[in-house]
Amino acid sequence: MWTYNKVLEYPIKIKCKNPQLAKFIISQYGGPDGELAASLRYLSQRFGMPDERAKAILNDIGTEELAHLEMVGTIVHQLTDGVCPEELKKAGLGDYYTDHGWGVYPQAAAGYPFTASVLAVKGDPIADLQEDLAAEQKARATYEKLIDLCKDDPDVIDPLRFLREREVVHFQRFGEALRGIQDKLAQKKFYTASKSCMNSAAGCMKSEVLGEMDNDCGCAR
Repeated sequence: MWTYNKVLEYPIKIKCKNPQLAKFIISQYGGPDGELAASLRYLSQRFGMPDERAKAILNDIGTEELAHLEMVGTIVHQLTDGVCPEELKKAGLGDYYTDHGWGVYPQAAAGYPFTASVLAVKGDPIADLQEDLAAEQKARATYEKLIDLCKDDPDVIDPLRFLREREVVHFQRFGEALRGIQDKLAQKKFYTASKSCMNSAAGCMKSEVLGEMDNDCGCAR
């Protein structure tokens, strides 16, 4: 499925410790719009996709998000590694240090731990891909805010810019997947693989969506 190379997707070499920046950046590790949430969302949604191309896109992006999670964790680690507890406390990381020391723990910048409740897996390809398009834009916006906060450290800005650019690429690829599925819908091939016929507008495509009732659908007319 994929091969793990024991190098970061993009090099990170931060020379100056800055626990205050780490407090903000960790949101892209375990926050609601972060890399952990993105990876779990896409790798779970892939099972509900109606064609191999859409599954492959979600699989590719989901696994790349794991590489981005590794990058964000490395940034946080390099910004805090060896910083004395008193400095961590001054940076607002006293509570974090109490619970996790110098470890990297998935949480938002506000301190809330990661929760699976932020994942959106609807089992509907259109709904899921629309969610993914929004998720990539929210991640892009978060990276841009982090870049604004890190203007004094090019060692931090450089990998953040790379991560922001990848969010734009992911947005484009999800758009491709969505257009492909919409083409299937127009050809009346959408939802026919459902194991059980749903009598809802999403399950039984009515004339408003397909132009006519799907003759392959087993719904009672």
